Amino acid sequence: MRTPTPSSTPAHRIVIVGGGAAGLELATSLGNTLGRRGQADITLIDKARTHIWKPKLHEIAAGSMDVGRHELNYLAQAHWHHFHYRLGEMNGLDRANKLVHVAPFIDEDGVAVTTQQSFAYDTLVMAVGSRSNDFGTPGVDQHALKLETLADAERFHRRMLDACIRAHAQTTPLSPSQLHVAVIGAGATGVELVAQLHRTTREVVAFGLDRIDPERDIQLHLIEAADRILPALSPRISAGALDLLNGLGIKVHTSARVSGVAADSVQLASGEVIPAELLVWAAGIKAPGFLQDIDGLETNRINQLAVHQTLVTTRDENIFAMGDCAACPWPEKNGFVPPRAQAAHQQASHLAKQIKRRMAGKPLEPYHYRDFGSLVSLGDYSAVGSLMGGLMAGSLFIDGLVARLMYTSLYKMHELALHGFTKVALETLTRAITRRTESHVKLH
Repeated sequence: MRTPTPSSTPAHRIVIVGGGAAGLELATSLGNTLGRRGQADITLIDKARTHIWKPKLHEIAAGSMDVGRHELNYLAQAHWHHFHYRLGEMNGLDRANKLVHVAPFIDEDGVAVTTQQSFAYDTLVMAVGSRSNDFGTPGVDQHALKLETLADAERFHRRMLDACIRAHAQTTPLSPSQLHVAVIGAGATGVELVAQLHRTTREVVAFGLDRIDPERDIQLHLIEAADRILPALSPRISAGALDLLNGLGIKVHTSARVSGVAADSVQLASGEVIPAELLVWAAGIKAPGFLQDIDGLETNRINQLAVHQTLVTTRDENIFAMGDCAACPWPEKNGFVPPRAQAAHQQASHLAKQIKRRMAGKPLEPYHYRDFGSLVSLGDYSAVGSLMGGLMAGSLFIDGLVARLMYTSLYKMHELALHGFTKVALETLTRAITRRTESHVKLH
């Protein structure tokens, strides 16, 4: 890493909390410009050691993606792109003294890696993302898995493999809940997960677990409280996805409000009980709880930080928020920007420019969300979605190969923001070649 040019004035201190899509893209962009030239000291704080694009977690859970080929190491990224990475989880804020407090980091063996730390800032960016919202439903914390982190996804995958091996090894008939999976929440994550699981469970069984009949023994349930799946998207996209799921034999339950979760079943408000060995909660979102009224900053009912359209928090001009943890106005819709990957990507690009304007003493420009449509991957089977933009009035429904290619391009945009064209092109080619010589499902 190039040594910053000496300066008579201290470098502007930029602290970014959260290494998700938005936070990591911003740190990389600022590092490549301000950090490289010694104009700013940029620090990224995250409680994980590596980064995975969150919309890919369902593929890891299903076992259809090799984590090793997509995982990004924060330390390496920081070294290559002229910013600092610090391990830990934010647990406090001192706005008066411009300090971010970070809790001690304890490893999986219970050994302290870092002590309580504080980081000074001139500009602070909150990009801590979102978590699942269980709405206080009884039993969720005890019995349901959530797909919020890489560890969550890998934990589900291990349980799924163990369930298949256990069922194959036992000599007694399967219980009513065995090899049944219930996914609660039919948003994009839930729909994409059940579609991936339909394929990968069959591939796992094909590797010698011949005492399991996938058509007879494996049952996938998708449960949604609204009257249709993908309720945040257009009815046409919902209908297209539903047709494919029905064709795969996945049992879709709509207008089905969950009243409780047990170790081996889901209870609906209607009184119906759905037996399932594996339970996944994928309904609703909220920002992390520690944000609620943190040092006087304004938050909403789901803990999101209230921001102006410039992404500046409403009560502190030195603090920005972006991505899922920010309640950003969307004047064109008289609402708020939706928590989507494309919004996080846009806000990171916008904020990289605005921080430079702030440092130069120029007024900040407002962020305008551009909705390019919505895409939902249904694994190797298909994809459905809509495209929106200046070349068309309204939206254009797409499915099949075109939709799958467009869905893949969203991830490529994220990779390009982090690595540049040459590295992304080479890694894409390597993955394509390797995929032809290996199993398409992770077996451990």
